[in-house]
Amino acid sequence: MTVTDPPRPGRWAGRLLAEGSDPDPRFTLANERTFLAWIRTALALIAGGVGTALSGQLLAAPLRTGLAAGLAAVGALVAGLAFRRWLRTERALRRAETLPPPALAPVLSYGLAVAAVVLLGAVFAAR
Repeated sequence: MTVTDPPRPGRWAGRLLAEGSDPDPRFTLANERTFLAWIRTALALIAGGVGTALSGQLLAAPLRTGLAAGLAAVGALVAGLAFRRWLRTERALRRAETLPPPALAPVLSYGLAVAAVVLLGAVFAAR
């Protein structure tokens, strides 16, 4: 068996690995699990948008379309920001710095709260 050179990381990975030192693998793996949780949340939001778009007679067409687009847009935003969050956290771990606050949490919290209030109001108005 021969020893080969490890694969060379891509551009962003090379920049990340070039600074600081390797953190405890448990922290890196926890950061990855958090990233995957954000991705699952984004997929659920997008699926909720698709479900809302297909909800038929439950909601009026303009409201249904607006809610579906809003849920899908928040899902896309969460998916887009999840990698940025992972990268910032991984960089802070490598530099032994304070972890950055989660910028996604207020976006997700307020976005879902607004969508839920609008949906609740529309359901009660339709009855």
